[in-house]
Amino acid sequence: MRSHELTLGRSFAVTFDHGDDFFEALDQFCRDNNVRQGYIPGFIAGFADVQIVGTCDKLDDPQAPVWSQVHLTNAEAFGGGTLAWDPVEHRVAPHIHVTVGLKEHSATAHTSHLLGAKVQFLTEMLIIEVTAPAMHRVRQPDLHNVPLRRFADEGS
Repeated sequence: MRSHELTLGRSFAVTFDHGDDFFEALDQFCRDNNVRQGYIPGFIAGFADVQIVGTCDKLDDPQAPVWSQVHLTNAEAFGGGTLAWDPVEHRVAPHIHVTVGLKEHSATAHTSHLLGAKVQFLTEMLIIEVTAPAMHRVRQPDLHNVPLRRFADEGS
């Protein structure tokens, strides 16, 4: 377990528009506002289509991360996550999880890591900037190359 006291910066209310690509809009917001790290305490969204981590196949190694995706359409979503700097890609690397309910299937829900989405109607989000400590994501080879958040004083 690791922890660090955070120094908070600005707070933003962000609305993505109908037809926006979720991650492209989030990236544009971060670039426009020079946000390199923070957290997303919550957001609500409608998604015309959404991709989340999942599979129906038997897992060869249940301890390994699943990299395949499930594609869903016409969904309502609630999510949250963190933003940290990716020093290799030189951009903000979001880590976002969502629960999405399929409207035409009695709001049957799926919950997982968000891989991509196209906004339907809107996405309303709060973003809280963290000014210190510096947070970044580093892939950890001994844990299936999963990108993990690290604080600057921890090293890589």
